[in-house]
Amino acid sequence: MPLTPAEHRAAFLAAFPVSRETESQLEQYEALLREWNQRLSLVADSTLDMIWSRHFLDSAQLVRLIPEPARPVIDMGTGAGFPGVILAIMGLPHLHLVEHNMRKVGFLRTVIAALGLEVTLHAMKIESVKPFAAGAVTARAFRPLVELVGLGRRFLRDETAVAIFPKGRRAEEELTEARRRWRAKVERFPSLTDPESTIFRLSGIVEARA
Repeated sequence: MPLTPAEHRAAFLAAFPVSRETESQLEQYEALLREWNQRLSLVADSTLDMIWSRHFLDSAQLVRLIPEPARPVIDMGTGAGFPGVILAIMGLPHLHLVEHNMRKVGFLRTVIAALGLEVTLHAMKIESVKPFAAGAVTARAFRPLVELVGLGRRFLRDETAVAIFPKGRRAEEELTEARRRWRAKVERFPSLTDPESTIFRLSGIVEARA
């Protein structure tokens, strides 16, 4: 029997027992997602009743994989705000959200204002963002791994900076493809929300030599 919305919420709070203030922000975010989803299709309708696990928990789990959370974190292709908005709600202080779809940018601006989030929103393609030093880059359901590594490495200036990319059933296939172009230290972490998914954490990224 499928879990109820309340059970999905309870699963999130069991994994991340956040403050009442943070829980309230998540509730506001959920309400805005449901409202705007009617006209923008930000997330699949089939996932609306599992927002707290399928989207919130799936994003929040990345917090534990960021080694230096006080440094800037860049979310490439933020879309509806995953994982970037969730990471900001969870307390990461220097979030940069990158999204070029102006309808989604309008939604993100509404969320940022309503929740009082201190984030930087780049309303452009990630290729157009002037590179700066970050502690981590991430992306969820954005592009193939080989492309994500190339886009993200421009912001990773030292050995402690990491790229964190959740991937689904094709994770190993994508990694094999990425290794033809890039070399990196690769760490794998199981997803809390999908046993068939893997979270890659990459560091020390350089171009592979022929």
